[in-house]
Amino acid sequence: MPLRRAGGERDGDDVGFSQAFEAGLQKIADGLNKPRSEKRYEQLLERIGRLKERSRRASPHYTVSLVGADSEAKGKCATALTWAKVPVGGTMATHPGVYRLRSNETTWDEERLWRTYTMLTDLESVFRSLKSELGLRPVFHHKEGRSDGHLFITVLAYQCVQMLRTQLKKAGINESWATLRKTLSVQCRVTSSLRRKDGRTIHMRKSTGAGPALMAIYQALAINPAPGGTKKLIC
Repeated sequence: MPLRRAGGERDGDDVGFSQAFEAGLQKIADGLNKPRSEKRYEQLLERIGRLKERSRRASPHYTVSLVGADSEAKGKCATALTWAKVPVGGTMATHPGVYRLRSNETTWDEERLWRTYTMLTDLESVFRSLKSELGLRPVFHHKEGRSDGHLFITVLAYQCVQMLRTQLKKAGINESWATLRKTLSVQCRVTSSLRRKDGRTIHMRKSTGAGPALMAIYQALAINPAPGGTKKLIC
């Protein structure tokens, strides 16, 4: 059953890119009203050019003008900076792409087609996960028994991962394993050492606080948000 994505593009008029570009322009414009800020025409043109270079995705859809300056006279100062968003025709900003699936299954409805496609995408993610962070390969063992044990532990680890993801999905958390690992990696154990008046040292070990995203995962799995508790050692 061939099923693949025939076409799909993100919206070129991405709000985040546009906001970042406009924020940069606004910073330059605000500087024109502040003492000791750069106001020379040529230097401001260079700053705008560097901003456009950093915002290649958004800048082509803007017209930017310095007001109150003579571009022919060196050393003249600008008094204002104006810009207007004018999407370039024929680009993704005016003609965004569509997400299209192609299959030879003509009897399936949209819901079944999409569910099968997402399942295949998840299976592809499974193989990537097995071969990378779960350590399925490379296999450095030379004896068959050790290689079998290595593969068994890897598959067992993936089974644990899928059990966790299934439980999280019931709580409305549908992130990929890579995203979950990134969220979980933020928390760590910290040891603080304090010197007492009697010369002895107190070593206190505890977990850092869990952020909102991590706290949601702990609550969905019914796990203590402060794993390991607090350990104190005086020596």
